[in-house]
Amino acid sequence: MKTILVTASTPVEISFLIRETGAIERMVKGIPAIHEWQVSGKRVILAITGMGKVNAASCAASLICGLSPDILINTGCAGAYGGSGLSVGDLAIASSEIYGDEGVLTPSGWQPLDFIGIPLAEESGERYFNEIPLSISLRNKALQFAQTLSIPLRTGKFVTVSTCSGTAARGAELSDRFGAVCENMEGAAVAHVALRHGLDCMEIRGVSNMVEDRDLSRWDIAGAAEQAQRFILAFIETL
Repeated sequence: MKTILVTASTPVEISFLIRETGAIERMVKGIPAIHEWQVSGKRVILAITGMGKVNAASCAASLICGLSPDILINTGCAGAYGGSGLSVGDLAIASSEIYGDEGVLTPSGWQPLDFIGIPLAEESGERYFNEIPLSISLRNKALQFAQTLSIPLRTGKFVTVSTCSGTAARGAELSDRFGAVCENMEGAAVAHVALRHGLDCMEIRGVSNMVEDRDLSRWDIAGAAEQAQRFILAFIETL
């Protein structure tokens, strides 16, 4: 039986899936919350990891080692950069994940990890610095599936930050630096763990807000999270 692991950082980012599937809660030491359901010969594990890179990475690693999933899908909300073509409520799927904070600040400005010369990971002869790859095959399947349902699904690079960008200027800086479409707080860490374990990983997020001068009245976290979960629920049936 194929096992699919779905991770999100907060309850709102996975609660729709739990409710719609009737997934049963399980207790796993060290993980905030786990639910499980089976569909079409597949075992699906839903995990709330907690916010941030350390929580996401430690939970993902524990679950990968303990459950040996075949696929990992990371989901949640994202802040979209201006000029990305994304709006609140849209869906985006990552072509790769980028650690936006790791690097060195020099007198001439910020430099990425390859400036230091020390990679975050070395796998199969490849050295990975700030940018972590995600599964091309899973992304293409998701894009094709979205097309058949006439669901707009934008793909591009995602940036993972420790400090959310609360100004338009900071968003423009990161977007220009990395050529990215949106940001979050966990994706690169989950992709990194998946890479280390040789596991196919996909990341899809709903846009909860634009990265601009912070204005919570323009955000829709619940709606964005539900959009991503609705897509995942339908997509899992095709895997």
